[in-house]
Amino acid sequence: MALDSERQIIDYRLAFAGQAALELQVRLGEACAPVQSAPDWTRLAFQQCPHCPLKAEAERACPFALALQQPVRLLAGHASFEAVEVQVQHRGREVRQRTTLQRAAGSLLGLLGATSGCPHTRFLEAMAWFHLPFSSSDETLFRVLGTYLLGQHLKANKGLAADWQLDGLREAYRNLRKVNQGMAKRLQAACNEDSSLNGLVLLDLLAADTLYSLEQSEGELDDYFAGYFDDPVP
Repeated sequence: MALDSERQIIDYRLAFAGQAALELQVRLGEACAPVQSAPDWTRLAFQQCPHCPLKAEAERACPFALALQQPVRLLAGHASFEAVEVQVQHRGREVRQRTTLQRAAGSLLGLLGATSGCPHTRFLEAMAWFHLPFSSSDETLFRVLGTYLLGQHLKANKGLAADWQLDGLREAYRNLRKVNQGMAKRLQAACNEDSSLNGLVLLDLLAADTLYSLEQSEGELDDYFAGYFDDPVP
């Protein structure tokens, strides 16, 4: 199925008081910038995540790091606590929010990570096609569970083994936390200010919260599904 640009392109516009707005465009399903032009901190061997399955002999650059080149460059000199007016356009809709740069960077970096080609973020790629900026912890849990279970349904339809117990999802989130921590080490070497780094810290906190909900479920989403728990009408 051919995808039109309305679904493939996500535009972020960040407006700071008294400064020119910054504009970043994410094109889903497309490769990152050429490796030749990438800075040294994007090399795969530089602060490589200990659980990374890629080999530096075969891959020069970390795909997640490559995806972060533009925001790191544009956000250099801005601090995480700065107020920013964010405008996100995707699928013919526009989302606006006045927030801190840390939260805006967290939303953007999560999108870039999911579509970067990193083996440990690939399970989030389907969610990126239906991007929800600034999602809360319960929204993230809802979307993650719904996406994963739909993926298992589609696998079962193709005769593949499905993971209805969510064991694979829990493991994926454990790996994701390690990726976030590894990328934070890279960005410490790349950022003049802390906006992108704190965006990753925010992502890691959200990943930790989601993982906790998956491993120690306390019925966080039960209230939204009350209709599913009603006794059947005789």
